Amino acid sequence: MNIQKLLSLVRQAVERYGMIEEGDRIAVGVSGGKDSMALLYALKRLSAFYPKPFELCGICVDLGHPGTDFSALRRFCEELGVELSLVITQIEQIVFRERKEKHPCSLCAKLRKGALVEEAQRLGCNKIAYAHHRDDFVETMLLSLLFQGRFYAFPPVTHFEDRNIEVIRPLMLVEESRIRGFVRKYEIPTIENPCPADGRTERAYVKELLRQIEQEHPGAKKRMFRAITEGGIEDWPR
Repeated sequence: MNIQKLLSLVRQAVERYGMIEEGDRIAVGVSGGKDSMALLYALKRLSAFYPKPFELCGICVDLGHPGTDFSALRRFCEELGVELSLVITQIEQIVFRERKEKHPCSLCAKLRKGALVEEAQRLGCNKIAYAHHRDDFVETMLLSLLFQGRFYAFPPVTHFEDRNIEVIRPLMLVEESRIRGFVRKYEIPTIENPCPADGRTERAYVKELLRQIEQEHPGAKKRMFRAITEGGIEDWPR
């Protein structure tokens, strides 16, 4: 996938769901993974010509995993001309050593979100951009069906009234495989996920399940995504 196609899909999502308004200061949550790096790159390029001017900054929450090197992320942000804030936390210590969580993802995500929102507000941002892609939406829906017994996927825009801040998801129309190809094509640097639970979570199980379903029933993921966007899910725009 080339940059023009990525920008087209991002702009479609932004305009369809009203994600960006003039004067917004948007914090991009960057982990160093392929998805967040592609999102940061795309939004920076979009900001150069989008008719509603907006500002960008990057926020990376350092979970505290030993040996994590953020130098590639720092260089990438410098090359883009994007301010980067690195938030040092003890989340790894709390989740894996003190609490010794058997299912660490939920607590980790909660603590990470809290640190991200707090830093975004400190930097004067009114919106946070998450790098959830189309596959993430389908996986979340299936996770909710299998493990919670409800039909749900996070909405394109989430407003946190208690914090007066919004979360937007501009990559929602982009398939994960196309992001992977984009990162390779443009040689965008990434940081390997240091989490010891990576690949052993319920989401990893659902990802593999969807891969099998798509292999046996081509187009299934596309139809599932359409069910999400047109299914009248709670919190979704009508």
